Amino acid sequence: MSAATNASDWKALAAINTLMASSLPAMAAQGPWTPAERAALASLRELHNQAILRARNASDELGKHLAEMQANKEGWLAYALNSEPAATGTTA
Repeated sequence: MSAATNASDWKALAAINTLMASSLPAMAAQGPWTPAERAALASLRELHNQAILRARNASDELGKHLAEMQANKEGWLAYALNSEPAATGTTA
């Protein structure tokens, strides 16, 4: 999970999250956690929290980028319309 978080590998993180959601309840149903299992679960929880924070930050950044694109859309369209004849070698 750490490597997927550091690489912003959202597909891998989604797969890990799905695996955790199905595996952890089954493991808990087998009886009380041992001290080693509780320590591993605490480490897993910390890694999961880091992944959540990374995903939230990436989502926020993407939202900002999309908002900037939307705010500049008219300028980009005007630029594209004015640049097209030069790019194709035609005259208007």
